Amino acid sequence: MNGLKVLLVVNAEWYFWSHRLALAQALQAVGADVTVAAAVERGYDKAIRSVGLRFVPLSLRRRSTSLRMESASLLELQHLYRQIAPDLVHHFTIKPVIYGSFAARMAQIHHVVNTIPGLGSTFRTNTWKQRLVRSGVSAAYRLALAGDHVRVIFQNPQDRDYFVEHRLVVENRSTVIRGSGVDLTTFHPAPESSDLPVVLLASRLLWDKGVQEFVDAAHLVYQTRVPCRFVLVGIPDDENPNSVPETVLRRWHAEGVVEWWGLRNDMPTVLQQATVVTLPSYYPEGVPKILLEAAATQRAIVTTDTPGCREVVQHGRTGLLVPPRSAKALAAAILTLLEDAALRHQLAAAARVCVEEQFEEKLVIGQTLAVYHALLQSH
Repeated sequence: MNGLKVLLVVNAEWYFWSHRLALAQALQAVGADVTVAAAVERGYDKAIRSVGLRFVPLSLRRRSTSLRMESASLLELQHLYRQIAPDLVHHFTIKPVIYGSFAARMAQIHHVVNTIPGLGSTFRTNTWKQRLVRSGVSAAYRLALAGDHVRVIFQNPQDRDYFVEHRLVVENRSTVIRGSGVDLTTFHPAPESSDLPVVLLASRLLWDKGVQEFVDAAHLVYQTRVPCRFVLVGIPDDENPNSVPETVLRRWHAEGVVEWWGLRNDMPTVLQQATVVTLPSYYPEGVPKILLEAAATQRAIVTTDTPGCREVVQHGRTGLLVPPRSAKALAAAILTLLEDAALRHQLAAAARVCVEEQFEEKLVIGQTLAVYHALLQSH
């Protein structure tokens, strides 16, 4: 790939930094000329440039539905592609995938890779308005993903099956690469703290990540008088309509229901402080990175029996699965792990082995580069 011009297009720069930085650096290591394009939401553009990557800010807004702004985003991408003339462009998340694929076609980019990291809220809810939106998004996906020059990467087989069954993608132009991987050196096993046990939920603070169920489970566990602390890590996502308001988070913290630690950039340290890591999500996940990081840190996990989460946790072997939207089941699973140290350590050790064998960052990057090679050689 020496000299190959690669453009990585992501919805937000913080997402690139947390999920795809290692891919960009791996591309640089094999001689590729890499440019990153993303909207700037949290100021990570400076960090991206500081590691030697070329960065282009985009005006893309995740929450926008304005026809004028969306048309402007499409034209902005088309102009960028013509200006950079990449040999290969890789899009991540819904708007970059759809708009970027159309822009690539207009700019005559011949090698396009699209990663769909979960179906997102559009494919979850079932109100008449959401069905209408889903119909439009599905039609856009069908057009965007068409063409022999396009390859699509899904993070779990259920999402790929959905797209194939609904004829949104051709099966032989798609593959499953489970997640963005985890750095097993940065996230490594550490002994549990001897302090009061910590039950952790670290995520974008969206209602459909199970935040309310986590808080309700905290109430139920506290009633049993089993000593522990419930901790929320993360911040509201202003670009998502399902974001938990900051006023609610501050109220919970003041009431002592949960501790809200806000945004943390030292996740290895945060996870080492945890006794049990939870993700009671009913959001249509790809493969949640926090579960990979928790497993790599050798922490016991409780998550929901849903696509994406099931990719990491096998019930009773690498963690515990509970039904979505059930605070009672979540609390019971947490109590089981808090009260049974032997089971907790057994599941945590098995989770570490699982990520070593299946989710190590270099493995995932190698699978992604293999998609690039195959696409480049086919044209």
